Amino acid sequence: MSEENSKPRMAKPRAALFVTCLVDLFRPSIGFASVKLLEDAGCSVAVPAAQTCCGQPGYNAGAATDAIAIAKQVIATFEGFDYTIVPSGSCGGMIRHHYPVLLEQDEAWGPRARALAAKTYELTQFLVDVMDVKSLDSALAADCTYHDSCSSLREMQVKDQPRKLLESVEGLTLIELKEPDVCCGFGGTFCVKFPDISNEMAARKIEDIAATGAGLLLSGDLGCLMNLAGKMRRDGKPIRARHVAEVLAGMTDGPAIGEGE
Repeated sequence: MSEENSKPRMAKPRAALFVTCLVDLFRPSIGFASVKLLEDAGCSVAVPAAQTCCGQPGYNAGAATDAIAIAKQVIATFEGFDYTIVPSGSCGGMIRHHYPVLLEQDEAWGPRARALAAKTYELTQFLVDVMDVKSLDSALAADCTYHDSCSSLREMQVKDQPRKLLESVEGLTLIELKEPDVCCGFGGTFCVKFPDISNEMAARKIEDIAATGAGLLLSGDLGCLMNLAGKMRRDGKPIRARHVAEVLAGMTDGPAIGEGE
């Protein structure tokens, strides 16, 4: 037996995909793209059937009891994997930062919440920072711009990671927004409770997007993209929107967000 063949093979990291409610209900292609990216990076990927909402809507609305019950269900579902990967900074931030706070006084669940939080990553963050992915075999001839969602940027510390991966997409040109880190006005239930303020914030964001001249808007959070794509369509702006995972995985043949709906 050769020395090479005698070496034990390293087991693939077991990554569980937290799909998110919005991806599951409105844009499953993001989930499929995420699985492809994780498998191409060398992971064994599972999509636990028992997963539900992360509990963020209830948490933000002050329904702590309901949020705690959901958090416990998510922890029990995902804690057996090496990593939990989320194609959303918003849901990722809920698991990583807010679960430990919700359960900090619980002697049984507090440590479990902290353990899950420590191995939960936003998708591009995991690919770059953990799996050391430097380039991808994908192509898209387009001028694009990128919106940094509030949760991705401020809670998950995601900014350079998607941009590093986009640099390897053949034919893609990234044109930065003047204010890439300004909120789009979605904010989950914020846009429902304060629609006038939300609409004004979205309008200002779209002015910035249009000023780049890019025909494609990218982001890592579907909530932001649905909010902006909907308003751009209502305002007659010829700018398409896609989740960054779809572009990185080379899965852009289908309609953009908000098209054909």
